Amino acid sequence: MQMNTRSKVSVLAAEHLDVRYADNTIVTQLSLSIAPGKVTALTGTNGSGKSTLLKALARLLKPHQGTVYLDGVAISTLSSAAVARQLAVLPQSPEVPASLTVRELVEQGRYPHAGPLRMLRRQDHAAIDEALHLTGMTSFQHRMLDTLSGGERQRAWIALALAQSTPILMLDEPTTFLDVRHQLEILELVRRLNQERGMTIVVVLHDLNQAAKYADRMIVLQKGRIVADGEPDEVLTIETLRQAFGIHANVIQDPESGSPVFLPYAIASDNRESVQEEKRG
Repeated sequence: MQMNTRSKVSVLAAEHLDVRYADNTIVTQLSLSIAPGKVTALTGTNGSGKSTLLKALARLLKPHQGTVYLDGVAISTLSSAAVARQLAVLPQSPEVPASLTVRELVEQGRYPHAGPLRMLRRQDHAAIDEALHLTGMTSFQHRMLDTLSGGERQRAWIALALAQSTPILMLDEPTTFLDVRHQLEILELVRRLNQERGMTIVVVLHDLNQAAKYADRMIVLQKGRIVADGEPDEVLTIETLRQAFGIHANVIQDPESGSPVFLPYAIASDNRESVQEEKRG
């Protein structure tokens, strides 16, 4: 099967973003521009704001202050269908719909392109077939979702996102709860979609070594602010690991990929003291 031509380029950016839950500010005065045609990994400790930032960029959360722009237009002014034609989002641990086959799930990705009655046309079925092919799910298309393994199910969700035919793909911790082999399958697929289709990909990842291997750019968040931003070898440093993650580590070069790899060996003393202070408080 021949793949479609490379994705059109869309630009996603944010200016002076504040995002709150109740009285808690999770993202604080954050500005950034997502590089088109690149893989950007959002990383940080638990509670650093990375998933919240992704949701705000995808218009799943309304910021308290600031603006998200999609191709220079405030995303809040666009219709849901217009946004869905530009960016696809795979949330963390999506619930499996009851009594749906893989193909029926992937068909939902074409709804932003369909008419009011959601009648699928020939080009819609072609996009669905291609999404199934790219994710290796063609032979699973008539299987019920609840019969799939974790890795197969995650590929089905990515196929749904691909069927939207958007230039931007956003994934919130797509490797959560997967074993190492299935994690690598998902990340290899993400990288291939970027390289072969030119998709702009924003992905939240906990594993810093995986982020360094598969991303062009790493953004490290701490308490809702960007504390490091750049290519993996610029970001995954001894100093960043100590300041943002509270650990001492050695950083070496992966002999296979050339990407940086960190090897932690101790909790940073200032971080241990802050934890003890919290316990005493």
